[in-house]
Amino acid sequence: MSRRNAAVQQGRQGPRVAPSRSVAAEAARGGTIRTVIPVAGMTCRSCEVRIQKFVARIPSVQSVEASAPRARVVIESSRAIPPRTIERAINLAGYEIGLTQWIGRDRVAWAEVGYSVMILVALALAAQVTGLAELASGIGDISSGGIFVALLLGLAAGVSTCAALIGGLVMALSGAFQAGRAARGEETDLATAMRPALVFMAGRILGYGVLGGLLGAVGANVAMPPMVTAALMIAVAALMTVLGTRLTGVSPRISGWSPTLPMGVSRKLGLVGDGPNGAYSDTRAAALGAASFFMPCGFTQAIQVFALSTGSPLLGGALLATFAIGTAPGLLALAGLPAVVSSEARPTLLRFVGVVVLGFALINGSAGFRLAGITLPFSVGTASAASLPAGAIAADGTQSLTTYQKPNGYSPSNVTIYSGAKTHWTIQSTNAAGCASALVVPSLNIAKRLRTGPNIIELPALKAGTLRYSCSMGMFDGTITIVDPPKASPQGTGG
Repeated sequence: MSRRNAAVQQGRQGPRVAPSRSVAAEAARGGTIRTVIPVAGMTCRSCEVRIQKFVARIPSVQSVEASAPRARVVIESSRAIPPRTIERAINLAGYEIGLTQWIGRDRVAWAEVGYSVMILVALALAAQVTGLAELASGIGDISSGGIFVALLLGLAAGVSTCAALIGGLVMALSGAFQAGRAARGEETDLATAMRPALVFMAGRILGYGVLGGLLGAVGANVAMPPMVTAALMIAVAALMTVLGTRLTGVSPRISGWSPTLPMGVSRKLGLVGDGPNGAYSDTRAAALGAASFFMPCGFTQAIQVFALSTGSPLLGGALLATFAIGTAPGLLALAGLPAVVSSEARPTLLRFVGVVVLGFALINGSAGFRLAGITLPFSVGTASAASLPAGAIAADGTQSLTTYQKPNGYSPSNVTIYSGAKTHWTIQSTNAAGCASALVVPSLNIAKRLRTGPNIIELPALKAGTLRYSCSMGMFDGTITIVDPPKASPQGTGG
């Protein structure tokens, strides 16, 4: 991001640091001089490439390594370079020497983030009151609702997580395409400018369909361990937090942490414009769209796990292809933003999207921790107290427990059983298509795909304590409290 754009989207980087106090030079191996310079405003791979190009033109420079995550440039040269010379090269690239702030000081950015939070809270409350919050979970039978829900989730992902994670790739491809046309003196209208995004989406839909079919084919014999899923969800939440923070622009330093492909891969895919491989290619764009199947996204992961559980190549492929189709409007709109959204309004739009991404990061992270058996302080709900055991231990030394699985969770969500006795646990499922139909008990290594009707799980005799269970994605959970049975009263003696 150039200095001018950085000032618009993320606010000023703070007081400028004098080059003489910022440039640190030291002797390196082989008689070379290693110089480290803090640079403000770097947020992406393009920033690194641009700075490296300009600094490499300085005489006696042997190598240049710019790092957006570390907010610095490292130069190796055959002799000492005057700080003012380095500063001039960095300024020509569109950046400044200086420290990048952790907390931005742009009051407008903070105000717009606050407004975005209030808007999202209002929308969430409205969805809860109107019942729209349960639209995705109440889909009924998989044959009639699964594909529709995959489409809904795709539409949501296309304006949130996928927009943050995949949107950058789409825009990079569009930039390489337009740069190539400009170099050849060709004008680009809106329809032509959308070509890279359309090719990317075509490859994405086809790739998702094929790979989703493979997931469905092996799904009958493959089950993701709950702790692995929990770790993936927490990692995804962390990544989404970085992406969301970057979009809001409230932390210039974190803005440089966004994930990028290795430079060699970027060149081969045509995402950077230097060298003979920098030209745009439809083949590369389509291949990158198919490869986006492997990029972490909370919604994508949910659909992938769902497809894995179907055991059907046809249904698994249809679910993933439909999900990819659902993401198309949001991603295509993002690719066309530069042509339809003014430069003044763009930062506000991106900040709103960033707040949405942070909201999904909170949801995914909380679910991942719940799946791992960790209860976060802010995620503690107001579940009713566990009821006493409904019946005594039977003559055969076992006890019974019944739970009802619905599209939006488990009921009752907090019950009590006795310790020291095996439990015959019946889960009555009314909806075998939603996330709640994939039940896991991590501490007992139990994972069961519920079918409509009664489902039986035999629990071993447990010690007094708490047994937590949830759906396979940690979105819905329940608690079984285990208490010691009352001591038998001694029989009285007659006189």
